[in-house]
Amino acid sequence: MFLRQLAVVGGLVVATAAETIHGVVIFSRHGDRTTKWYGAQALTSLGAEQNYQVGSSYRTRYLSADSPQRILGISEDKYVSSQIFASAPDQGILMNTATAFLQGFYPPLGEVAPEIASQTLNNGTNSTSPIDGYQYVVLHGINDNSPDTIWIKGDDACPAYRNASKSFTKSQVFQERLNATSDFYAGFYDVLSDGVYNLKPENMTYENAYGIFDLVNVARIHNKTSPARNVSDEDLFQLRTLADSAELDLNWNSSQDARSIGANFCQALYDTFLAFFGVAGLLDVSPDFHGLPEYASTMVFELFSDDTDEFPNQDDLRVRWMFKNGTSGELTNFPLFGTNEDALSWSHFVSEMKERAILDVGDWCKQCSASEVFCAAYEDDTSGGEENESSEGGKGGDGMSNAVAGVIGAMVTLGVIGIIGAAFFFLAKRRKTGDREEKNSVRSGSTDANANPV
Repeated sequence: MFLRQLAVVGGLVVATAAETIHGVVIFSRHGDRTTKWYGAQALTSLGAEQNYQVGSSYRTRYLSADSPQRILGISEDKYVSSQIFASAPDQGILMNTATAFLQGFYPPLGEVAPEIASQTLNNGTNSTSPIDGYQYVVLHGINDNSPDTIWIKGDDACPAYRNASKSFTKSQVFQERLNATSDFYAGFYDVLSDGVYNLKPENMTYENAYGIFDLVNVARIHNKTSPARNVSDEDLFQLRTLADSAELDLNWNSSQDARSIGANFCQALYDTFLAFFGVAGLLDVSPDFHGLPEYASTMVFELFSDDTDEFPNQDDLRVRWMFKNGTSGELTNFPLFGTNEDALSWSHFVSEMKERAILDVGDWCKQCSASEVFCAAYEDDTSGGEENESSEGGKGGDGMSNAVAGVIGAMVTLGVIGIIGAAFFFLAKRRKTGDREEKNSVRSGSTDANANPV
């Protein structure tokens, strides 16, 4: 799920010099949920509360009038649709995650601004929205049949991704781990078998490292009668560590670009985070990025400049990436792409992204060897993104290269940044809107003129 004003919605020490944030993209993992083992996981009340808390923390950072990081021109209390774009896959757990986050980000007006929560009618009576002025933030759901779904979850329906992931299970490293942990996993069958109707002894191997960890972890949190409550913290940590290693190697391999296609959405599952960590060079920054992100973890891209009251020229823009692990972790700045810099200039940011980009839906269809219905429209399209880039490489009236906007807005391998790029493109256009009443807002858009960035 991403928000924008653009869109709302070892670490490095961030410079304390006065600066202005012009927009952010927030990429969130869901909160606590039921087990994935049965394929029907749902957000729990605890998970909703976690996402709500995270949304509230970002409200404090980006909306509060007294925050140094407040987004320039953003509405503090009342939701303004032109300032926010929120999106999630059309799946219950992810849509509910985004909703909970947005409830924290823009809570009921009765709680934060009662003076504007009600409206006086011509007959003298006051009218207040239900639930104490609840704010209905528009959330865009993307269904599985839309071409736009690739920008959300590019690993789905992607045979190349599945094949690249399967190659790990045939590797020597996988076999060594499988053999070394066989006795360890076998010991958990009796712990889980009574409560998991379809669990078999042959399932208890490293091949199901995440599934076994998930079953034990969820049972320890929610099932008072499960033997899993007796699993020691040491054994749970070992299960978690093994799941970390399995999922990272399934979702990232520097020699196989297809395996990182999952890094492409601003409200998603842990595999998207892991793939992004690999693509962005974060695995070399800290060993913590080799592990699974906690529930409700978020990563954030901030577009900022030196202190100013208006949107600056492109040359003055910088981009910073930050990560918050779960609800209790600190929002921390980390360098991207092996640069060892706390922030990148816009041009450097674009250059790094273009090296990692899948340019359009046709590119995705080709790279994935996908057979989705919408891929048929691209079967004879051999021109590719390079010709588009050369023909549209000039700068448009907004001062930003059309080719750059197209490349960024249509990225899968680094899809979350693709979204931020499309959003930044519209922010740049905002400079040309003059003194209109809503000059600080943007509209949703994508590389397709008729589609939203997702």
